[in-house]
Amino acid sequence: MEIEHYFQCPYCLAEISMLLDPSVTEQEYIEDCEICCNPIQVAYGIENGELHWFNASGIEQ
Repeated sequence: MEIEHYFQCPYCLAEISMLLDPSVTEQEYIEDCEICCNPIQVAYGIENGELHWFNASGIEQ
């Protein structure tokens, strides 16, 4: 079962909902904002099936 997490886009400040896979304990990737289309570097960690930490930051282009 995926974990839904809400965060704010570092560019347009829109609230974004993202589904995270709890079977992967740590992950880092780039995903475009669904509102402004700018690239966001997403990183998170899962412990015991729950979100332990989350970071979403802008990428200098």
